[in-house]
Amino acid sequence: MQINLTINGAEQSAEVEPRQLLVDYIRSTGNTGTHIGCDTTSCGACTVLVDGTPMKTCTMFAVQANGKTLTTVEGLKQNGELHPIQTAFKEKHGLQCGFCTPGMMLTSAALLEQNPDPSEDDVRWAISGNICRCTGYVNIVKAVQHAGELIREN
Repeated sequence: MQINLTINGAEQSAEVEPRQLLVDYIRSTGNTGTHIGCDTTSCGACTVLVDGTPMKTCTMFAVQANGKTLTTVEGLKQNGELHPIQTAFKEKHGLQCGFCTPGMMLTSAALLEQNPDPSEDDVRWAISGNICRCTGYVNIVKAVQHAGELIREN
């Protein structure tokens, strides 16, 4: 099937198998920051923004993204500048192994788009569909709230 979509600002057309998962298609385009974790939507490692909404791509078909705009972790950086969530994860040590980080960042970026001053409970609720096996979430929450501060300052 023919699909047309935009990934990180680049329009693309491709012929895909109807059963090809979106996560596999995204990775085949060189956007390997989108990770494959559980294949059941439990971990959130495959999360990208689809028209601005966090979506787990391990159970979504590429054909379902036809006509959509996708943002992967690679697309957060704009004009050579890190997105505030990327800066905050770095400054507040919001990552350890990094496997969950892309999904956490994209989910958090969507939260901050809607609410640039989230409470700890707001952040924890937003990232509740993303599993981190390393950090204990404390620094992730701090990083998201710090990113909100950075956004509000600009």
